[in-house]
Amino acid sequence: MTRKQKKTLRRILISAGLMVLLAFLPVTGWLRFGLYLIPYLIIGHDILRKAALGVKNRQVFDENFLMAVATLGAIALGLAGDGDYTEAIAVMLFYQIGELFQSYAVGRSRKNISQLMDIRPDYANIETAEGLEQVDPEEVAVGTVIVIRPGEKVPIDGLVVEGSSSLDTAALTGESLPRDVAPGQAVISGCINLTGLLKIQTTKAFEESTVAKILDLVENASSRKSRSEQFISRFARVYTPVVCYAALALALLPPLTLLVLGANPNWGEWVYRALTFLVISCPCALVVSIPLSFFGGIGGASSAGILVKGSNYLEALAKTEVVVLDKTGTLTRGTFQVTAIHPEGLTQDRLLEYAALAESGSSHPISRSLRSAWGRDLDRSRVTEIREHSGRGITALVDGIPVAVGNQKLMEEQGVSCTPCTQAGTLVYLAMDGVYGGCIVISDLVKPQAREAISALARAGVRRTVMLTGDSEAAAQTVAETLGIREVRSQLLPGDKVSQVEAILAETAGKVAFVGDGINDAPVLSRADIGIAMGALGSDAAIEAADVVLMDDDPRKVAQAIRIARKCMAIVYQNILFAIGVKGICLILGALGLANMWLAIFADVGVMVLAVLNAVRALFVKNL
Repeated sequence: MTRKQKKTLRRILISAGLMVLLAFLPVTGWLRFGLYLIPYLIIGHDILRKAALGVKNRQVFDENFLMAVATLGAIALGLAGDGDYTEAIAVMLFYQIGELFQSYAVGRSRKNISQLMDIRPDYANIETAEGLEQVDPEEVAVGTVIVIRPGEKVPIDGLVVEGSSSLDTAALTGESLPRDVAPGQAVISGCINLTGLLKIQTTKAFEESTVAKILDLVENASSRKSRSEQFISRFARVYTPVVCYAALALALLPPLTLLVLGANPNWGEWVYRALTFLVISCPCALVVSIPLSFFGGIGGASSAGILVKGSNYLEALAKTEVVVLDKTGTLTRGTFQVTAIHPEGLTQDRLLEYAALAESGSSHPISRSLRSAWGRDLDRSRVTEIREHSGRGITALVDGIPVAVGNQKLMEEQGVSCTPCTQAGTLVYLAMDGVYGGCIVISDLVKPQAREAISALARAGVRRTVMLTGDSEAAAQTVAETLGIREVRSQLLPGDKVSQVEAILAETAGKVAFVGDGINDAPVLSRADIGIAMGALGSDAAIEAADVVLMDDDPRKVAQAIRIARKCMAIVYQNILFAIGVKGICLILGALGLANMWLAIFADVGVMVLAVLNAVRALFVKNL
């Protein structure tokens, strides 16, 4: 509990204690008035001050003004009548209790955000002749080697040049499983070094690093308001003056009408009704709970490793009916691996060894996957006369024997007859001395969580799931069948993906979300109703173009993001209906004289407390 909250709690307890004590003291007249004024001013002096400042600054109609007028009016009625001032104190007392609940709820929401802010590093270690020197991360130039000791945060994105360790990425991804790193691997800022000493060569300036972009994204999320928040703000600006004038009319028109008709009106009763009407009408529940619900939703999502750029995107995400997913890097690992070997006249080992040797001088992803599959040292001296055939493959002499490794076009050029292979994937054929030796299948492996992710989307209420890819139709269909995706569009260029998303947008009433890996999907991420960049840590294109950034590589978080958004919007609608419904009923009862100040307190403070407590539920997202 903060110092301000503790101070408010003390005021509540002191004021309540004095009010109970005064109820047993047999005092009357001005002495009673003076004694009751003490707890009233203890609990309400700040409200009265804010109301006075509002009047002075010509911003009259707010909840402070309503509370001040209602309670001062109740005191005036008590002074002119039976000396009952408890209702005035009770209104202020319960209003402050409501404010305390609100403050606590906001504090809980901010705690999630502040935990994310803890990823900001305080310093970076640079080696000097005198030892390690701590400098401001913003002063570290690109290409500088920095040292990260166990327990320290990674201050800037870079590559490991020395040492190995495990990194705690929980603050970024929400996942508790550490990530192992070794020389040559990329490291992103915001992680915590757990075990070994690391030396990292920075690849970005601090202001361009992952941690800086994430902090900027979260800090600016509140500036992008949803339609619901905008509606509540406009509603409150119109609603508050309307109810003030309505309360004034209630206090004056009925008794004046009775006076004209010759009756003797009870002015005190109608003023009391008007004051009760004012307390009931206070829009605190709506003004406080709706932004708090969105704030809680964004905070809860961030704790799960899902960054939402604003409540407007959270609202749109809740209305998602179609999810379009890129294949490579989103549903698949994005790295090629040998998935099958079909030798003909050779052993599997010899087929793979000769293919790896022939490809040993190439940096092509297929060449790297062949060498990785062989997994042993290659004697490059065994390979001579290497010749690359663009778009077709490689020819070379291996141990003095002519070897050709490539696609079917290369085999046709070499006059080699191949046994057709129908297995999905990239097919690499090998011929030795003009004789067909077999086929190696290389595929982009499906992520282990991908099938569950597609099922989770259906359970989350997504009506339609579409996969887009630049791969061949056979490879795309294989992945789609594995994952249970019915709609597939294959052999697409980046521009074609934009056209496909535009066509889906034209035929869909609800929102369309596109999920990509954020590297080459920026145009589509920008074009969809909701752009979701997945596994995009360190990707500038993703953080700039996407509306929602998933902090790790798990496709299941797409469905989780939708469930979080839908839970948040359900809470928003519940609070709107509950607050307006209860207040509407109580306003009618107050105008008819069937509601006293105690019911007014429930309609104002009670509804606000319940709405705020309901809004706090948006923070809890672990089981979604």
